[in-house]
Amino acid sequence: MATTSSAQNKDLMARLDEGAVICAEGYLFELERRGYVQAGPFVPIVVLDHPEAVRQLHTDFARAGSDVMEAFTYYGHREKLKVIGMEHVLEPLNRQALEIAKGVADETGTMLCGDICNTNAYEPGDPASHKTVRAMFDEQTAWAAEYDVDFMVAETFSFLGEALIAVEAAKAAGKPVVATMAQHSDDNTLDGHHMVDACKMLEDAGADVVGLNCIRGPATMLPMVKRIREVVSCHVAALPVPYRTSDSELTFHAFRDPGCGCLPDEMPFPTALDPFTCNRYELGEFARDAFADGAHYLGVCCGAGPHHIRAVAEALGREPAASRYAPDMTRHAFFGSNAAIPDSYRAHGKRL
Repeated sequence: MATTSSAQNKDLMARLDEGAVICAEGYLFELERRGYVQAGPFVPIVVLDHPEAVRQLHTDFARAGSDVMEAFTYYGHREKLKVIGMEHVLEPLNRQALEIAKGVADETGTMLCGDICNTNAYEPGDPASHKTVRAMFDEQTAWAAEYDVDFMVAETFSFLGEALIAVEAAKAAGKPVVATMAQHSDDNTLDGHHMVDACKMLEDAGADVVGLNCIRGPATMLPMVKRIREVVSCHVAALPVPYRTSDSELTFHAFRDPGCGCLPDEMPFPTALDPFTCNRYELGEFARDAFADGAHYLGVCCGAGPHHIRAVAEALGREPAASRYAPDMTRHAFFGSNAAIPDSYRAHGKRL
């Protein structure tokens, strides 16, 4: 494997022209698992309360092979902060998130990106809501531009109309823009556009990379990624959630777990998804397949752990720092073949 350089080219488009760019997402779920984010509102107050936890996760993802440090401003916008009565921390939260991500990006030679996302305030037929979300995007983009991000991400949009507003706002930073839609239970956006058409319109609006992120796992995202690649001319993004979605349960919202009667709600989303989690090898397989299909901007979204990102990197022929600790079962106490393992312990292995 080729070892990932610690002094990487920060030009996103040049990197994509040469091969794959890996971007770890999923900060909300991973930090919720670690006890720093509240499920439900999913507002990243951890950025202010425990910046060391955010910094550590950035570092973990960088060591695992992420080429990008994405500032943890997902759901750090005015609408979400209003829901929890904390609009007053909007600017400090965004600046702190950018500062943390920039510090790790500078240390690791990775790219820095700003992040804007679905606002949950957009209404297709309400022009006033369009102005509201544009104002939210503008303020977050302005802060990201001050930190000289290498590019902007506009992500997880269910409405094409909102995504188009986000792309227009993100372009004001004067950097490349990655725009990703969230595909729910059918092939259309919530405002009625086929996902392929939506990505083409995002490209036409000036997005430099278009595609899908979140909501769907590898199995149910990849077919649409292929269709998008056939229609758009720009680079394509594919960042699934690491869950075993299927034709009968297309999204991670659709899972039901009849084997568990202790769930507080009917659906396992978002805090009881453990039985549906993909293993690292499945994420590696997705990365290989998506890259072969022409998607060069790759990663894993909500639910991702550093081990998933390492699997993506290794599947693409890289050897990130964390590969030093890649599995070596030849040295296992019962299943290993190493000469130092006693035969008696290997024999016990058949009984385990």
